[in-house]
Amino acid sequence: MIMRPGQQQLLLPLNPVFMWGSLLVALLLSMVPVGRGAWTPDLLALVIVFWSVHQPSRIGIGAAFVFGLLMDVHQTALLGQHAFSYTTLVFFAIVLHRRLLWFPMLSQALQVLPLFALSHLIELGIRMLGGGIFPGWSLLLSPLIEAMLWPVASLLLLAPQRRTPEPDANRPL
Repeated sequence: MIMRPGQQQLLLPLNPVFMWGSLLVALLLSMVPVGRGAWTPDLLALVIVFWSVHQPSRIGIGAAFVFGLLMDVHQTALLGQHAFSYTTLVFFAIVLHRRLLWFPMLSQALQVLPLFALSHLIELGIRMLGGGIFPGWSLLLSPLIEAMLWPVASLLLLAPQRRTPEPDANRPL
């Protein structure tokens, strides 16, 4: 299929098993004990926002809340810290999803950067209200890294849905 510059490629329907599998893999990667620093990106938040933007009818605030509770229990954080952060993240991602998909990948990454920054600010605020210590200014790197990973996540997570570029005489699209 010949695509003009600026046009989006038509995608195949999403396999729900792939979507939920990618969320579970992101959850497991977030649970790997590699010494979580303040600058470490939250891969689960990245994948949740990605699917909230691309499939808002399949993943919503309830799923984000459950994944947030699982992260709270795993990290022994205040119960609801990640849950509130993820639900806020998904709410704003669903609000922005129609507008966000009109932009090229780098512009999308710049537009999700404030969402990731807000998410980390919420987590930090809840942690500080609960008597936690300030993790340091390296916390500012985490939303930047997550925004830089947005194009990589898009390439990996949309790969199974991409159509073949060869034209087919039997297929009009």
